[in-house]
Amino acid sequence: MKMLKPFVMGMVTMLALACGDQHFFEKNVAIPNRSWNYSEMPKFEVAITDNKATYDIWINVRNTGEYNYANLFLLVHENGPKLRDTAFRYELKLAEVDGRWTGKSAGSLYENQLLLKENFSFPDTGKYTFAVEQNMRENPLRDITDIGIKIKKR
Repeated sequence: MKMLKPFVMGMVTMLALACGDQHFFEKNVAIPNRSWNYSEMPKFEVAITDNKATYDIWINVRNTGEYNYANLFLLVHENGPKLRDTAFRYELKLAEVDGRWTGKSAGSLYENQLLLKENFSFPDTGKYTFAVEQNMRENPLRDITDIGIKIKKR
């Protein structure tokens, strides 16, 4: 009987993981003191072992209800094998025109995702680095709590 309980719990956990949102890589980094300076660029290193597969690449953003803007401009820097060092500018809408926050909420925190690349194939295997830089006029940018990246294998 003692062995049955851990076995059942393990099976329930495996079943929950199998049915959940599967992703290849996900990491979120907290912004210290909810104050994001231009010079602070969270970096995410991803090891790609299958360059024949396709991936969806997302940016995760969490903000408080005290954030002063309806959007967030980001520069996403990318580099890796056979990939020219690049930086692309993206806009993420965080609030509606009437002031309602978008995304999922938990208390006074709001979580949004931005699809950067859909059905993307990495040019080669190896280590790829993504760095996220805030590109707003305010420095430091207040009330952004976390920045992350999620890569889903298709």
